[in-house]
Amino acid sequence: MSVKKQIKTALVSVYHKDGLDEIITKLHEEGVKLLSTGGTRQFIESLGIPCDAVEDLTSYPSILGGRVKTLHPKVFGGILSRRDSAQDDAQLKEYAIPEIDLVIVDLYPFEDTVASGADESAIIEKIDIGGISLIRAAAKNYKDVAIVASKAQYAPLLEMLSKDEASTTLEERRWLAKEAFAVSSHYDTAIFNYFSADEESAFRASYNDKKSLRYGENPHQKGAFYGSLDTVFDQIHGKEISYNNLLDINAAIELIGELPASSFVVMKHNNACGVATRPTLLEAWKDALAGDPISAFGGVLITNRPVDLVTAEEIHKLFFEVIIAPSYDDEALAVLSKKKNRIILIQKDGVHTTKQFRSMLNGVLVQDRDVAKETKEELQVVTKKAPTAEEIDDMLFANTLVKHSKSNAIVLAKGHQLFASGVGQTSRVDALKQAIEKAKSFGFDLHGAVMASDAFFPFPDCVEIADKEGITAVIQPGGSIKDQLSFDYCDAHNMSMVLTGRRHFKH
Repeated sequence: MSVKKQIKTALVSVYHKDGLDEIITKLHEEGVKLLSTGGTRQFIESLGIPCDAVEDLTSYPSILGGRVKTLHPKVFGGILSRRDSAQDDAQLKEYAIPEIDLVIVDLYPFEDTVASGADESAIIEKIDIGGISLIRAAAKNYKDVAIVASKAQYAPLLEMLSKDEASTTLEERRWLAKEAFAVSSHYDTAIFNYFSADEESAFRASYNDKKSLRYGENPHQKGAFYGSLDTVFDQIHGKEISYNNLLDINAAIELIGELPASSFVVMKHNNACGVATRPTLLEAWKDALAGDPISAFGGVLITNRPVDLVTAEEIHKLFFEVIIAPSYDDEALAVLSKKKNRIILIQKDGVHTTKQFRSMLNGVLVQDRDVAKETKEELQVVTKKAPTAEEIDDMLFANTLVKHSKSNAIVLAKGHQLFASGVGQTSRVDALKQAIEKAKSFGFDLHGAVMASDAFFPFPDCVEIADKEGITAVIQPGGSIKDQLSFDYCDAHNMSMVLTGRRHFKH
């Protein structure tokens, strides 16, 4: 077991004071001498607890509008001195530097200031200098010094102080140092990304709040989520969310965010297998389920309307893993909660990140998120026959669905209902054939339906197959050197086609 280090002197200098009083009171009860600056010192003294000023130790006042307060050898010498070094000890005595055994410090709210829309001068002033230096110094010397760099560590520190009479073990100090470096590296990442803007000379990303998962995609793989799920949804019922659940939840939330009100989506393995928009939620659910009632088994359900009792009773008949909605009527929630493992989520927000990244080839692959959404005004009619207003609405609906499907992808839809999709195929022809086969197997009549493709048609074969099934309108990006072949086929067979000018590959 490691030798404990007694805390005799603590330096406390924090921006956020909430939760600090309990720590200060405990340190005082254990006879720890306190050093502090400015507002923190006033806070400590307001508790009726004595506190020495750092300015009295250094013989220098806070200068440059508070930019320089703790940056002094008498402060950093006391933190960085190695207690087992005779040379360090001699220099402390020579220059009258007291040992500092505990540092409690936090950082100016740089990220919050940027998010507030403040001007650059205000943002720059929130780049912490003294705090970040204290954190690094104390963490580096963890063998002798304990560092608390965030109020998130107040509870662990209080536990250490309570059980060991203001002393810490080497293991505890090393853990605190690790947490401190997490704070400092996250802070520096935020500053770099602010200065980098769109230049992106290097890739930096930092996420806190680890949530351990049961496993990754498969039981033999470890899995975790970093970030704040609570900002996106609240879980009000069910078992622990899995890695694969999160993938489907993310795909579902991204898709529902682009659909009209009163829509229902059934998601399976990141692809929508049922989607419908209807005047009532019950109609939307029934028509979404009709799209593929087999694949819906064990899926993830999402809607953008509150779930009522009559809809919940219908949904409850299906086995599914997750349901997401903005709210639930009390009676509806009582029905859905009858399955103890069923995950019930209340969506609070959408997905707002602007970048996507994944590990790749011992590096990181980064791209902008595909947030483009085509509008009626952007569509280019390339055939003699123009689509009807109803066909345009259906094509835009189908185009949204194909954007959120794995490539190669084809979507067949009519009347704001997904008839079928062919996804993840190595050829577009195979994707179309898969979609047609599924649609027919579930009793859909494709006459008057529309077809959406996530990429261009290099040959008119898909258009010809669609025509033979009664599909009357096609939406695709265009861009093939042989586009005209598809245009000509449509003209010869009384079909309409529009181009979006924008491809939507998804892997």
